[in-house]
Amino acid sequence: MEVKPIPDNALPVTDLRAQKSAQERNPEQIKKVARDFEAMFVSMMLKSMRDTVGKDTLTGGGRGEETFRSLLDQEYANAAVQGGGIGLAQTIERELSRAYGTPAPAKGVRDAD
Repeated sequence: MEVKPIPDNALPVTDLRAQKSAQERNPEQIKKVARDFEAMFVSMMLKSMRDTVGKDTLTGGGRGEETFRSLLDQEYANAAVQGGGIGLAQTIERELSRAYGTPAPAKGVRDAD
């Protein structure tokens, strides 16, 4: 039995850089993705921090408190990112901008938002 190679034109295109759309190159979209990722990361850090402290017996606990506590942590994370964050969003934005060929923000310059 002879094994024949598959012709290149029969294989699917795997070069992701060639498939970039205009939306992926949009600097505002890159900025939003970077901030959303940083907010998710900060929210996960807050959840981990909260797991290390004791339960609050004053409010009674329960499922409702767990649900609303996670929502409050998400809002804390979003507020932290809007206030400058921990610097992760700027790094991600710079790297995504470099990968997609859009102008990157200057290093160390914070947004005026």
